[in-house]
Amino acid sequence: MVPTPLRVVRRHRETQDTWTLELEPVNGDGPAGFAPGQFGMLYAFGTGEVPISISALPLVHTVRSVGAATSKICALRPGDVVGARGPFGSAWPIAEIEGRDVVLVAGGIGLAPLRPVVHHVLEQRERHGNVVVLYGGRAPGELLYTREIARWRARFDIEVGVTVDRADADWRGRVGVVTTLIPRAGFDPAEAVAMVCGPEVMMRFAVAALRDRGVAAERIFVSLERSMKCAIGLCGHCQLGPAFMCKDGPVFRWDHVEPLLKVREL
Repeated sequence: MVPTPLRVVRRHRETQDTWTLELEPVNGDGPAGFAPGQFGMLYAFGTGEVPISISALPLVHTVRSVGAATSKICALRPGDVVGARGPFGSAWPIAEIEGRDVVLVAGGIGLAPLRPVVHHVLEQRERHGNVVVLYGGRAPGELLYTREIARWRARFDIEVGVTVDRADADWRGRVGVVTTLIPRAGFDPAEAVAMVCGPEVMMRFAVAALRDRGVAAERIFVSLERSMKCAIGLCGHCQLGPAFMCKDGPVFRWDHVEPLLKVREL
């Protein structure tokens, strides 16, 4: 429960309001053992703490400035110190994707929790079938990791589809929601494991499109990150029926969480 001090090593501006911070322990002993999909609690001293997913191993976080704590974290410079607790929550099913097609569907900042999966798959590319990354953003200027995505797209062993809801004058790519990329994506529904992260409404439609392609519900995983506060299931802010997003999630198998998401009051 006590935050460990971490020093900012590098920072990179992704969009107008989003930064990626690479961190390291100040005293050589910090949070360790993060798995793709898990999150940490970052503490802006004197302001508060927020749950932020791991966007690359071992200690890289992508943070959007949306409040007092995240604004202060995004303003940190190399050498500045932030507190951290973790790792917390469930992880993406890395063990289950070996030998299978891998489909990753992300919306907006939802690419951040899926990015470590891409890294894992590319490091062990020979252990997987087709790999498909589908990413959608509201506008070109709101897309994350654009240089890295360009490197992914330059490979011949991974399919990358990027689309935006609305284009600007310089955009030459696809226009439309990310779910429109799913019907023609190159994967075998009978062999695929899919992971989806983004706004809940986007995930609902993405799962529906995957199900229409024939992907089994038990091989679709989603990350739900609503209203997490304490990270240990104590405060109840993130409760969804009998489940707590911070403790039982954020990664859930679709057939386990679908009945809960059908109840509007939850």
